[in-house]
Amino acid sequence: MAGQANPFESLQEQVDDAAAFLDAPPDVVTRLKNPERLLETNLTFERDDGSLETVRAYRSQFNGDRGPYKGGIRYHPGVTRDEVKALSGWMAYKCAVVDVPYGGGKGGIAIDPADYSESELERLTRAFATELRPLIGEDRDIPAPDVNTGQREMNWIKDTYETLENTTAPGVITGKALDSGGSEGRVEATGRSVALAAREAFDWLDRDLAGATVAVQGYGNAGSIAAALLADLGADVVAVSDSSGGIRAPDGLDPRAVKDHKAETGSVSGYGRFAAITNEELLTLDVDLLVPAALENAIDGDLAADVRADVIAEAANGPLTPDADDVLAEKDVYVVPDILANAGGVTVSYFEWVQNRQRFYWTESRVNEELERVITEAFEGIVDAFEAHETPNLRTAAYVVAIDRIVDAADQAGNWP
Repeated sequence: MAGQANPFESLQEQVDDAAAFLDAPPDVVTRLKNPERLLETNLTFERDDGSLETVRAYRSQFNGDRGPYKGGIRYHPGVTRDEVKALSGWMAYKCAVVDVPYGGGKGGIAIDPADYSESELERLTRAFATELRPLIGEDRDIPAPDVNTGQREMNWIKDTYETLENTTAPGVITGKALDSGGSEGRVEATGRSVALAAREAFDWLDRDLAGATVAVQGYGNAGSIAAALLADLGADVVAVSDSSGGIRAPDGLDPRAVKDHKAETGSVSGYGRFAAITNEELLTLDVDLLVPAALENAIDGDLAADVRADVIAEAANGPLTPDADDVLAEKDVYVVPDILANAGGVTVSYFEWVQNRQRFYWTESRVNEELERVITEAFEGIVDAFEAHETPNLRTAAYVVAIDRIVDAADQAGNWP
């Protein structure tokens, strides 16, 4: 059954695999496999009925050699210490792959937000922001949205920080609403980078994305936008799913209409009277492109043996275990790794931070043009490393690029005596 792999151990194995191609010293590799610090805190907040509840929350700061820590905050019952450590590491390497001058961070609260009212979530978010206050800042650590969080929560964190610090600092957080200092194009950025990375992969493989069949597992922000943009490029989206199940449409479906259906009903199921399909069935469909866009560990080694897609573009963080990578490499399935494919979110977050610092805001067309440049150049760099180092897959090549940049930054900074 998928989902049993420890995500932090998966990250460490990925780093080890790439470091072997760089002959990095063992002490350096150890440093690159562990976060620099981790906040673990209990948050007590008031429920609407006046009772108090205490929940566990985390913030991991993985590596700051290339700049301030950067990474999202998620609200999910599966949030754990090891998960946020892994996610913060993936963020550090993701930023390095696309050459954004940030380190890696990640945070989360172990709750199901559906169990709380909006006012309860606001009190909880502000409690977390208060705990984060000594760690975050425009030049220290810059949170962002992640699973089950969005502009609303980011606005609350920004307001809490600015109120407590008696300042104006829109760059303390990204993923904000436009009127609160957000950036055009930020909401679509992760899905857009998935579509761009898939396009580049198909071009590199001398395959035509127009007419290619696509299955998308996970139909939240990233999955639904990636599906829509892939359809705009001519691909046929033939299956989509969310946590409650999925639908299969062999002749293709309208991704935007499915998104509207989910917004109305809470699920993709039931749209268009298409055949129902499970998440596991979707992941093993015979399609040209598979987009896992849910949570980590969606595909393990056992399930990978049944995967029939030719190309996988990872919209989620860590959807494949290392065992799955090995199986897929043997089957000549090309995986566009998460640290490139879903890097649009952090890239446009960087653009937002730059705009906040300059107090000068860009048009959506400029944001999208700059994002396309970053993703296409990063893909070319990964392919160059893949071919130069003869790595077993594109993921290892991406880590080779990222580790090389982080090690260079650390070496150039030197060490305190």
